[in-house]
Amino acid sequence: MKNPFSKKNNCTQCDAKFSNHEDLVAHVRHEHHKTIVKCQKCGREFIHEKDRLHHARKEHEEEMRERSNRKSYPDEYNTQSRVDRFRARFHDKL
Repeated sequence: MKNPFSKKNNCTQCDAKFSNHEDLVAHVRHEHHKTIVKCQKCGREFIHEKDRLHHARKEHEEEMRERSNRKSYPDEYNTQSRVDRFRARFHDKL
């Protein structure tokens, strides 16, 4: 059986233990006046930036993979087309 008071839900600044993540975040915000970081995709709140990054990599991995996929934007990574667009702004009319 899963322990409801696991180390993941323990306050690192005092001895408080919580059964879920949301109660821990509320405790830290209220008792320790810490800044809480939010996931921009789903709105879940985290105490540490490293936890938010871990969440984003794990939960939103597919979307992040699509964003970084060069095949999604073939024209932006084609060097010759970028050069041609740049050169089109200049002409040799004297």
